[in-house]
Amino acid sequence: MKLRITVEGKVYDVTVDVLEGQAGVPGPLSPVGPTPPPPVPPPAAGGAPLPPKPSSAPAAPPASGGGGGASSCVAPLAGTITKVLAKVGDEVAANAPLLVMEAMKMESTIASPAAGKISAIKVAPGDAVKEGDVLVEF
Repeated sequence: MKLRITVEGKVYDVTVDVLEGQAGVPGPLSPVGPTPPPPVPPPAAGGAPLPPKPSSAPAAPPASGGGGGASSCVAPLAGTITKVLAKVGDEVAANAPLLVMEAMKMESTIASPAAGKISAIKVAPGDAVKEGDVLVEF
């Protein structure tokens, strides 16, 4: 069987062999694209409600991250620490820059979540961190 196919504006003449047991002309073809969602089942007998659909929104990360509480600063995402801008004993204001971190080929300044006195810095330049790791404690 000979067919003419157009792909991105270019026309191709092709020959197709019909395999044994599949003789005849194929029926109409459906357009290529994403498959439609499955049909919704009818309500259960007796009017019982259907279970709720699962949410497609991602779950929020735990508030404490990797164990840090309200008195710590945690990594917002995985990356590498490139600079430490503060030191133990520093009194910092809320949103004061503490560290510089490289993640996804970008440098980001990690700021203090609240005002306080730094009691420990848990990272050094070159350290790889995961999302939620404690970076600084107050």
